[in-house]
Amino acid sequence: MAFPGTYNFSYYRGDTYQFKIRPKNSDGSVFDLEAYENNAEFTVATARGDGATQVDCDAVVDIGENVVTCTIQPTEGLLLNAGTSYVYDVQIDNGAGVVYTLLTGTIAVTDHVSGATPA
Repeated sequence: MAFPGTYNFSYYRGDTYQFKIRPKNSDGSVFDLEAYENNAEFTVATARGDGATQVDCDAVVDIGENVVTCTIQPTEGLLLNAGTSYVYDVQIDNGAGVVYTLLTGTIAVTDHVSGATPA
């Protein structure tokens, strides 16, 4: 497999943030997501391992486009503290015990420039 990949990004607290993952095999061919259609997770946490505070965000597998779309919704983003660096993982599971981590990284959370938190 050609994953997990790493993607570190900054996030404005309370905004919608979305990215897409197009998984590939190690030979560059498309990784078939059909068996993983309803089993994707995008988890943001204060640290890796047990005992960390976690926020579950949206992860949707589109087998027609062969992508996993990950989204931090404003309601989820408001649970993240500005000035804190978080870690995250995007995983898929075929329901039969095969789990792959597609992407991992860090998120630096910042308040809006105005200091106001969006409603």
